[in-house]
Amino acid sequence: MDDETRYEAVRSRDGRFDGEFFFAVGTTGIYCRPSCPAVTPRRENVRYYPTAAAAQGGGYRACRRCRPDAVPGSAEWNARADAVARAVRMIGDGVVDREGVTGLAARLGYSPRQVQRQLTGELGAGPIALARAQRMHTARTLLQTTALPVTEVAFAAGFASVRQFNDTLRAGYGMTPSKLRAVAPRSARRPAVTGSGGSPDIPLRLAYRGAYLAGPVFDLLAAEAVAGVEEVTGAPGRRTHRRTLRLPHGAGIATVEERSSAPGRGTGATRPGGWLDASLRLTDPRDLTTAVQRLRRLFDLDADPYAVDERLGADPRLAAAVAARPGLRSPASADPEEAAVRALVGPVAAARLVERYGKPLDAPCGTLTHLFPEPAVLTAAEPDGALAALCAALADGTLRLDAGADRDTAHRTLLGLPGLDARTVAEIRVRALGDPDVAPPDVPVPDTWRPWRSYALRHLHAARTAGEPCPAPAKAST
Repeated sequence: MDDETRYEAVRSRDGRFDGEFFFAVGTTGIYCRPSCPAVTPRRENVRYYPTAAAAQGGGYRACRRCRPDAVPGSAEWNARADAVARAVRMIGDGVVDREGVTGLAARLGYSPRQVQRQLTGELGAGPIALARAQRMHTARTLLQTTALPVTEVAFAAGFASVRQFNDTLRAGYGMTPSKLRAVAPRSARRPAVTGSGGSPDIPLRLAYRGAYLAGPVFDLLAAEAVAGVEEVTGAPGRRTHRRTLRLPHGAGIATVEERSSAPGRGTGATRPGGWLDASLRLTDPRDLTTAVQRLRRLFDLDADPYAVDERLGADPRLAAAVAARPGLRSPASADPEEAAVRALVGPVAAARLVERYGKPLDAPCGTLTHLFPEPAVLTAAEPDGALAALCAALADGTLRLDAGADRDTAHRTLLGLPGLDARTVAEIRVRALGDPDVAPPDVPVPDTWRPWRSYALRHLHAARTAGEPCPAPAKAST
């Protein structure tokens, strides 16, 4: 987009672009999301930034009205497979907080200087600035939704010191941590619930852009649910998904509520979106950022439904299905290694693996009793067959499926493992790697559906399930 197009999006408060770019106003020193309801600034006073971190680096603080730090991430980083996109996904997963820029660069196979140059050139901010912006958002969430002491919030959000924490929040929000907690909107102050293990639930709103068709996502999660690690309860339209999470510093339990309709403001193409209500119970609050990002991947909350529906709806074979289901998503997973094992063995065998080899929770929560077994545990327990080969490759690092994995490299490695056919590998690529552009090898899919072939197949499946006429795609190269 050029600046003229960006300004028109700001002038019309177009929520389609929330998270795709940010605008800052020189006369106020504030940056906003495009759908901010405040008075539109004069064109000559506006500057545009590709990320919130870049706006913060320019000396601007976040708008208190539209909360630009809470917008969905750009769908571009899930669709792209280059080094910059992989770096963004890893930063979102907390790699910089845990391993530093050196660790991020090592995972990408570049030097720290090369990573800094590439990210700054494209995003206007380097890895440290991007991680700092993410820590700010985590800190605000903890301050405004929990009763944790301010000092504990600082270290839980990933800050190295309380002084750094205070300085960063003053620069980013124009307020001290205590003031930021005091001005929290009443809607954010949901009552704290303490679980059986003594850990408080952290209430969250997981934002998305545009329409979000939650029903098919919860249908899929219910059909795949593995006893002991996840469950879906309630009636359609008001279901609750709960699951255990294996996180870098401990275990977690996530709860996400289905909404039958989006709560966002506005209608039609300019609707800014809405959110899913969720909560997290964590052994260690330092895992908050990582847990949130994994839930966002599971529920495909950073997708761009406008781009997906525009491309797929232009094809006569999909037009009716897309029109019937705006905002249909392609879920990934909360744990890519678990997703790979489940794609190979199926839900019944996966439940048996959990019962035999899963790690029991220190404090079970209802039917949630275990973490899914790690690949190293399964390698030792099941030393033969395709499962052993897959888990051995995951355990020794031959196969990487984390947020920053190279998808094509992982694909080739998977095809080289015994017992994995091309269809299973395609399923792993969609669910474990979150690739939005995958077609099974036995389904002829036209190139005109790129880069959203995973969504196209979800539409075809949904139409067939509903008994709607949906002609098969004609043969084409893939």
